[in-house]
Amino acid sequence: MTMFLGSDFLLDTATARRLFHEVARDLPIVDYHNHLPPNEIAEDRHWDTLGEMWLAHDHYKWRVMRWAGVDEDRITGTARWREKFDAFAGAMPRALLNPVHHWSHLELWRYFGLDGTILSPKTADRVWETANAQLSEPGFGAQGLLRQMNVELVGTTDDPIDTLEHHAAMRGSDLRVVPTFRPDKSIQIEAPGFSDYLKKLEAHTHPVQCFDDLIAALERRMDHFVAHGCRASDHGINQLDAAEIPSAAVLDEVLRRAKAGKNVSADEAAGHRAAMYDALGRAYAKRNLVMQLHMSAVRNGSTRLMQRLGPDSGGDIMRDVDLAGPLTRILDRLDRDEALPRTVLYGLDPQRNPVLAAVAGTFQDGSQAGKIQAGAAWWFNDTLDGMEDQMRSLANIGLLSTFLGMLTDSRSFLSFPRHEYFRRLLCGMVGRWAETGHLPDDEDILDGLVRGICYENARDWFLSS
Repeated sequence: MTMFLGSDFLLDTATARRLFHEVARDLPIVDYHNHLPPNEIAEDRHWDTLGEMWLAHDHYKWRVMRWAGVDEDRITGTARWREKFDAFAGAMPRALLNPVHHWSHLELWRYFGLDGTILSPKTADRVWETANAQLSEPGFGAQGLLRQMNVELVGTTDDPIDTLEHHAAMRGSDLRVVPTFRPDKSIQIEAPGFSDYLKKLEAHTHPVQCFDDLIAALERRMDHFVAHGCRASDHGINQLDAAEIPSAAVLDEVLRRAKAGKNVSADEAAGHRAAMYDALGRAYAKRNLVMQLHMSAVRNGSTRLMQRLGPDSGGDIMRDVDLAGPLTRILDRLDRDEALPRTVLYGLDPQRNPVLAAVAGTFQDGSQAGKIQAGAAWWFNDTLDGMEDQMRSLANIGLLSTFLGMLTDSRSFLSFPRHEYFRRLLCGMVGRWAETGHLPDDEDILDGLVRGICYENARDWFLSS
């Protein structure tokens, strides 16, 4: 019997074992999309307990705990951190085969030396005491945790009005912490807080009286981001629509009404979004910024959770709607004018993996290998089955060799063993393909494929460009 998460976990052929242990395992990590707080990195934050460090911001773990019957007070409520940790330890035996069960043990084992310990109520005391005893050591601050995992680059997710002072404080460090430009609040013109947000943007730029003023303000902030090392933008797009871009007069009138706090219709909001994605895409292309599109989430499906905890609390769902038509329209507008930036497409509905791969293939232009990417299996899909399905679709429809590989998309400093999880899966897949004759039995070819996907492709996009 193979040991749980043993040294050869997911490596079921000799080729897979060689690829992981000799090629992939020790490669640096370029984590080009996550939600780590930049202030905590710059200040090298330390934590008092494993409970706070592990459970304060991880909605993956929160969903597991709720499903296992844990009351909200011991998840996000007022219970002490030890009580919350004990509740999570109690949920672990119920979470078998959920990726959180794998990730959590890899986190305990890789950071705290608890190899072989299975978290449960029986082992909770030992895990708690062993981990907490190490938290005051220098290597267990925010920066030390990243260095333990050999992280070369952290791409945080930042609003255009963010000052980026913490990124500036990290300038010159061996640990690259770069901002990612995420202008969602300027695009969501129908949202209740749009007018207040616009005032904050104006305070950082100039008065916004018309649509062109808004784009100019965002471009000013974009240039500020580039000066602080920004390599990419990001958009959270809950639902794509295929609206036409309205005339300048219509865009200006809708913006004036929204700025005054007046209602904007669904059609008007769709027109504003279409114009924004087009104008921003062109601005990214001029600055050689990667455009990331995260699509197809139903946000805050639980009113109860939203009212109690706010967004990003574990109440989101996959949106199962058409992607190909609206997405093609957005990209084609830019592509027609040779203004399409390097782009990464992430979809939350796994049934759309082949669609995203096909869309990516349609808009390749020969200027760069894999210029348009079918991005990593996202959120509910970064499971063993989900990641394998995404890579199989990409291999069948496009070029797996150009894939940018894994990212954490996480708010937790302990999430980086997910890269190991991905690398093991990839090496297992490549090893099986090689030993069944689907790939040449050529070490240079296989090693190059694995190195590219695990590290070199992302390095070239986000560190070398």
